Amino acid sequence: MSAPIQKSAAKTKAATQVVTANRLDDGVVVYLDARDGWTERLGEAAIIETPEALAAAVAAGKAAEAARVVVESYPIDVARGPEGLAPLRLREVIRAAGPTVRADLLRPTGA
Repeated sequence: MSAPIQKSAAKTKAATQVVTANRLDDGVVVYLDARDGWTERLGEAAIIETPEALAAAVAAGKAAEAARVVVESYPIDVARGPEGLAPLRLREVIRAAGPTVRADLLRPTGA
């Protein structure tokens, strides 16, 4: 019988996350900030690193949905880099950059 598979330390460590959504009135991508408000800048998002903080942030997102401020809030994985926070999934990189059809509509991201 083989030994049980053990998870690596990297797989068990909690990821750094932020909560994102779309603002209801204009559809713009927003991020939950430390004051339970919403910001268009990823660099101003509240950083989530514990299960307790994640539960609180998800609850704040759901409360904002109920108040019809945002739609479809959810946590995303991010990494800290020399330019500030960066999403880890391509979908979120695209959302953070703004529309993909016109370069003149791109908005700055980061700190």
